[in-house]
Amino acid sequence: MPLTLTRTRSILEGINHHPVKKLGQNFLIDGNIVKKSLGYAAVSPKDTVVEIGPGLGTLSQGLLDNGATVYAIEKDPLLATYLQKTLVSKFAKKFVLSVGDALDSPVAGLDTSTCKNFKIVANLPYAISTSWMELVLRNNLPDSLVLMLQKETADRFMAKPHTKAYGPISIFLQSAYTQIHTHTVSKGCFYPVPKIDSTLLYLKRNKQPFLFDLEQKGLIRYWFSQRRKQLKGLVAHSERGKKWLIACQNSGLGTTARSEEVPLSLWQNL
Repeated sequence: MPLTLTRTRSILEGINHHPVKKLGQNFLIDGNIVKKSLGYAAVSPKDTVVEIGPGLGTLSQGLLDNGATVYAIEKDPLLATYLQKTLVSKFAKKFVLSVGDALDSPVAGLDTSTCKNFKIVANLPYAISTSWMELVLRNNLPDSLVLMLQKETADRFMAKPHTKAYGPISIFLQSAYTQIHTHTVSKGCFYPVPKIDSTLLYLKRNKQPFLFDLEQKGLIRYWFSQRRKQLKGLVAHSERGKKWLIACQNSGLGTTARSEEVPLSLWQNL
């Protein structure tokens, strides 16, 4: 049963915990959103699921009740202690909890060299969403992701060319994943109430995901940092860039275009 506002506040008072803003501690209190997350994830007893920032475990409980093996990482020691006393003791063989920073362990300690198929379901701490996603895209990719994100971040993740939100993370993520569903989540679904609305985003791995290496990502980031420059100016001192510009022209994209106008296929061509 998802935690209500009353129950959430009662638990936090009982463990003498005050939500920490810098850790993005806004606890989900809407049971319908929890159910929607679980529905998107389609979790079954055969699944291994990674969860980031389980908090009081309202989503973890649902994942475990559906039979999944859950690897979770929680940065707040007080919340981790609460989870140890509740869910870890109840689901000792199914709930593997780490205490630490998800940027140091983006898949919560799961060994993806032996576990090839897994899912990620998480109400992400909003401050780390983009940095964390970039780390996930370096490793063996999860089959799917169901993520609660700040609306602005979700918009940036799935932005299309010719928009201001379109940028490096849009390119890196959409080259590997396809958006299946999105659902706008009101700020009133959380305690404490944040200042912004959120988006529940369901992503499915592409049949042939394209991954950029660190050098390629660095080049794309640099070019986007020069947003006002035209492509012909950006590639002026790069032989590889000049060859790529020819490919852009052959596709119908003019040399006066800017980075935000270049579609995924041409970034992959680069």
